Amino acid sequence: MKVVILAGGFGTRLAEETDYKPKPMVEIGGRPILWHIMKSYYSHGVREFIIALGYRSEIIKRFFLDYSYVTADLTVSTGNGEVTVHRRCQEDWTVHLVDTGLNTLTGGRIKRLAKWIGDETFMMTYGDGVANVDVQDLLRFHSHHGKLATVTAVRPPARYGGLAFNGDKDKVNEIVRFSEKPVAGDGWINGGFFVLEPKVLDYIDGDPTHWEREPMENLAKDGQLQAFRHTGFWHSMDTLRDVRSLNERWESDQAPWKTWTD
Repeated sequence: MKVVILAGGFGTRLAEETDYKPKPMVEIGGRPILWHIMKSYYSHGVREFIIALGYRSEIIKRFFLDYSYVTADLTVSTGNGEVTVHRRCQEDWTVHLVDTGLNTLTGGRIKRLAKWIGDETFMMTYGDGVANVDVQDLLRFHSHHGKLATVTAVRPPARYGGLAFNGDKDKVNEIVRFSEKPVAGDGWINGGFFVLEPKVLDYIDGDPTHWEREPMENLAKDGQLQAFRHTGFWHSMDTLRDVRSLNERWESDQAPWKTWTD
């Protein structure tokens, strides 16, 4: 199964880091947060990724072009330029790097990837958040309910998209209303880590569309949006404080999103 990662935004709230590089390339423990996200999926058996690029796309492309060599043991013959690889990188990834426009919004980026997504179920997440979501449990949940979209619901401070449930708020998973950045609510918010059917693209008009607004709102109205409730670790990277916090966790070997072994 393919994973779409949205990695094209300007990251303006983290301008100290993103003046010269895209937000997904801000580092945790010496590796871009994008790498951490992909490693987490890979630890659950996922190996094909579609990266939706925009701002400073060349930096992300260069990272992956160099990655297999930078992480390997090499012999370089300077006379003829021949390179022999002795130990290849651990990750057997297929990475599609797709420019989706500098000013395209999140929904528009997904829409632009239609030919890469094809006609199969796919996963999608943002390039600035880490979690210890059990991806296989998430996929089973999505397959069981049979709706078009599943969003992972988490419970950090209410500064993201709020989810209103139908019926008993702790037992029923059908979402009847989606509101971006509510003032108050039940505490469950959009944590990313989606599973989606290709028909969700029909809910997206084009480049100026925020995925988190009309598409998710209308999926909820149509009874096609379900919540996978994640009570484990989740953390987005929006501020320098977030960057410091995630780095401190990594350096102290207290990084719950590290679901892989070295």
